[in-house]
Amino acid sequence: MKQDFKAAGARPAPLRKKSVVDRVNGAARKLPAWAVYIVGLLPVPWMFYLAQTGGYGPDPVKGLEHALGQWALQLLIAGLAITPLRRFAGINLIKFRRALGLLAFAYVSLHLTVWIALDMGLFWAQMLGDVIKRPYITIGMTGFLCLIPLALTSNNRSIRKLGPKWRSLHKLVYLAVLLGGIHFIWLVKGVQLEPLIYMAVILALLAVRLPHFAKVRA
Repeated sequence: MKQDFKAAGARPAPLRKKSVVDRVNGAARKLPAWAVYIVGLLPVPWMFYLAQTGGYGPDPVKGLEHALGQWALQLLIAGLAITPLRRFAGINLIKFRRALGLLAFAYVSLHLTVWIALDMGLFWAQMLGDVIKRPYITIGMTGFLCLIPLALTSNNRSIRKLGPKWRSLHKLVYLAVLLGGIHFIWLVKGVQLEPLIYMAVILALLAVRLPHFAKVRA
């Protein structure tokens, strides 16, 4: 009886404070995926505005190309970081990975469109010559081609139709982002730190996947 009285009068255990990871995951659950598309496309009109008003310096077309390409690479890297964040930090942003991938494809497509229409002036013969003669363009174009089947199959219908093959197909993103990093390094003149940092991050995000591949093989 005495023990029951003590139990009844005992103070309730204090509630555990939410960690940063819990708060991030909670916010991610509330945020709809469509909002990522809207926010992700907001910089596009601003970039074209800068190109029109001299914000990219004496060569606005090159500046616009570079900005669009850089955003594309950043979005690819962000998508690549989602799995390691979940595995090593417990942060679950998996529902945004498709949006990031499609946004990256949109920026790459704009990057390519600006090069074709504004930089090269739709001179197809000259463009073909540049693709063949300039390795950084060849690599960039190859990376873009890798992304096309990924964009076309980034939907639930394709996941159901392709089954296990879908995962194998979407591993092309590893090659695409690697080619994007190489394209950036070769694009700039001389040795510059920024593209090397991008490549270091890409290689690190690919490297953390190696133990996982080893487990699958085993």
